[in-house]
Amino acid sequence: MKRTFVTLIRLMIGFSLCLFVSACLSPLAAQRYSRGADYRTAIGLGVDFGDGATGVGISAKHFFTPHDVGEANLLFFPDNLTGLNVLYAYHGYITGAPGLKWYLGMGPQLFFDNNETDFGVRPVLGMDFKIPSAPLNMAFDWRPYIQFTHGTGSIAGRFQFAFRFAF
Repeated sequence: MKRTFVTLIRLMIGFSLCLFVSACLSPLAAQRYSRGADYRTAIGLGVDFGDGATGVGISAKHFFTPHDVGEANLLFFPDNLTGLNVLYAYHGYITGAPGLKWYLGMGPQLFFDNNETDFGVRPVLGMDFKIPSAPLNMAFDWRPYIQFTHGTGSIAGRFQFAFRFAF
């Protein structure tokens, strides 16, 4: 039963990643993206920190529309722990602050180590800033973790800082 659940979760995450990548490359998504965002896609470094260990890895963000955004993070923590999350976030503009947006979203989170796989969700609330005169994006958010496997629980004091190249 446990093995079936883990396999199902892995398939869900794999499907989500395939959907995310195909939408990023889809010409249809490019046609629907008409105005608004300061950048379309950004890829760079993500640092997940707070209560517990600090993870560092790859962070990618893509605007499907001026407000609808997908984000994926592959982070590496001490003791052979790897985290993978994919999330949807709604981005809103801040009047009078070019390049600055707020966002709110949620997505699934997997943690893998040598022996186990943990599944949970991560709500996210943060600020995104694209430097108007440079292809650089920075984001800071609060992203607590709610775990559903191997004992349910939550960690409220988790944050992420991302520094990305925008194009």
